[in-house]
Amino acid sequence: MFLENLSETILFGKRFTERLKPYSILLLKGPIGAGKTSFVQGIAEGLSIDEPITSPTFALSNHYYSGKMPLIHMDLYRLNNSLSAEELYLEEEEELNQNGGIMIIEWPELIIPIVDQYLFVEISYGKEYGRHYKILDYQEQRNS
Repeated sequence: MFLENLSETILFGKRFTERLKPYSILLLKGPIGAGKTSFVQGIAEGLSIDEPITSPTFALSNHYYSGKMPLIHMDLYRLNNSLSAEELYLEEEEELNQNGGIMIIEWPELIIPIVDQYLFVEISYGKEYGRHYKILDYQEQRNS
């Protein structure tokens, strides 16, 4: 799927919430500036979250409870070893299991081996503008 601009990204994220159920885990892969957090902002709109959505690059994890379902938004970019990433993921997974919300993880490469079920979204730059979105479930992603 090709999205031309930020407003299309937000709208796509908003519509994407129809695919998400309680306990859903969404892994986002893409280069810096590809629009991962913008996509999450659209999902938050779709969940009626009224708090501003910001990248959790420094906090590692942000929690939002004001919408239809809680949202846990993680960013593992700053973690450089799988043990730290796995520890953080397991802590947040426990929170997810208690609150029945949705977990979205940016830069998930270090934890993919321990996540059982997820949707995988890969974002890449278009040739001159826009972004390409590739969406796979965990079986398709592991087989690719």
